[in-house]
Amino acid sequence: MTDAQETSLLTTEVTRSIDARGMACPGPLMTLIGAIREGQVGDVIEVLSSDEGSKSDIPAWVQKAQHQLIEVVPEDGYARFIIRKAR
Repeated sequence: MTDAQETSLLTTEVTRSIDARGMACPGPLMTLIGAIREGQVGDVIEVLSSDEGSKSDIPAWVQKAQHQLIEVVPEDGYARFIIRKAR
């Protein structure tokens, strides 16, 4: 993790964390969609996913749904997605 990524994670307070590691596609994305629907505007949702499809599916859906993808952090064996609910 770079210093910029670490600073970004430290300054962004995660409202809800979803551990979707081990879930097959489209599980991580569907869990994120449910969390977005339940959340409030401005909530920051973290999704941990080991599914390779999530690397393209989650950013594409976030953009289409007009939310904010704060960052994607590659970890050992999974990716950490940080999303802010925009509307």
